[in-house]
Amino acid sequence: MTVDPAALGIPQDAMDRLAELQPGTKGHIFTSDLTVNEFLLVKQAGFTPLGLVLGTSVYHCGFQVTRWSRNQEMSVLSQAMYHARELAMTRMQAEATMLGADGIVGVRLVVEFKEWGSDAAEFLAVGTAVKADDGKSWRNDHGQPFTSDLSGQDFWTLLQAGYAPLGMVMGVCVYHVAHRTLGNILSNLGQNTELPQFTQALYDARELAMARMQKEAESLHAEGIVGVQLQQENHIWGSHTTEFFAIGTAVRPIRPDHEIARPQLVLSLDR
Repeated sequence: MTVDPAALGIPQDAMDRLAELQPGTKGHIFTSDLTVNEFLLVKQAGFTPLGLVLGTSVYHCGFQVTRWSRNQEMSVLSQAMYHARELAMTRMQAEATMLGADGIVGVRLVVEFKEWGSDAAEFLAVGTAVKADDGKSWRNDHGQPFTSDLSGQDFWTLLQAGYAPLGMVMGVCVYHVAHRTLGNILSNLGQNTELPQFTQALYDARELAMARMQKEAESLHAEGIVGVQLQQENHIWGSHTTEFFAIGTAVRPIRPDHEIARPQLVLSLDR
């Protein structure tokens, strides 16, 4: 797979760093954010860490007007949060491709809004690029290195169970939760009662995020998604606008041409 670093926004400094990580380079030293246990388990699973890879995007989030008393998705913000993460992930995968990696393990996605702009945020994706020792390709159906947010221990366990990671899949929904009217507030004073408008808003937002994550898994022809996390973040939008973010690792049974050795290993599985 050919990668054009300039087209993806990968700076020259990153290119120089990746050149030093190329296997066989004089003085080559790999980098990794894996713990010692994770490193050993990844090696025992038949993969060699190549180096730490990352992708970043500083993104300006747009503006969208909402009705004070209406539940609704903030589609402009949903698209911004999704696209920015995709840019960061794509650049991380491009770095892994330049190293000749088959995949990336232990991926972390971080979002941080900056002081120099309340509507600007940095999206960072970082993980450890790995290559299969048997020389077989473990790339997904899109021809890209697989990505996984599983720990080294969970990665090892997944392979021993006969499943291969295909890629991190995610779903995003930024949602505005309607304000209560004064009459509604007064009518509920002193009572134990459900707030159906709030319940429905949060339910709908989570369902949208989950459905989008599942759709990404379907595009990878996955059998399922493991390690799913459903996160809720208010970011800078206030108490009535919130982001629901669903993320996990899409998997399917290992193909016959990816058969791996199953060494007997006893190690603590605690990070």
